[in-house]
Amino acid sequence: MSKEDQGWFAPKRYGYGAGLPIAWQGWALLIGYIAIALSVALLIEWDAEIGGATGFAIFFVATIALMYIAKAKTRGGWKWRWGGDD
Repeated sequence: MSKEDQGWFAPKRYGYGAGLPIAWQGWALLIGYIAIALSVALLIEWDAEIGGATGFAIFFVATIALMYIAKAKTRGGWKWRWGGDD
């Protein structure tokens, strides 16, 4: 197995994108993303006026980072799949 084949996420069987994590790094990334999302929810609950805008910005950046890393670390990359073995 080459280094390129060792991804953190499995490709989706149908559709475009990544599936569930298949390595501890992928699980750590996903758990970290969920922790950020929960922290943003607490920030908005604490102060809706300032926390809303700040929370949205933090959540937006975290989502873009998650997508970028998942795309780079998905075994076989992101492409449309029809359910076949590839």
